[in-house]
Amino acid sequence: MAQSEQEILEGLAEIVNEETGLDTASVEMDKSFTEDLDIDSLSMMTIVVNAEEKFGVRIPDSEVKNLKTVRDAVTYINGAQS
Repeated sequence: MAQSEQEILEGLAEIVNEETGLDTASVEMDKSFTEDLDIDSLSMMTIVVNAEEKFGVRIPDSEVKNLKTVRDAVTYINGAQS
């Protein structure tokens, strides 16, 4: 069952929290993974793998580089679920 953008955001925030220790409230739609949340490439790959499992989607490596903000990731996951 497809989830709403809000549900995806909340799930993604939990994944980021588990990987980085960042407060889930700091994971907001307009935040950049690297600039605002200071997530390195290794952590980002772990987040992607965990998001694939949690949301039942596939995020190809070629798409990961386009996921610069939390909004990018939420939009991608939302579209991939349909």
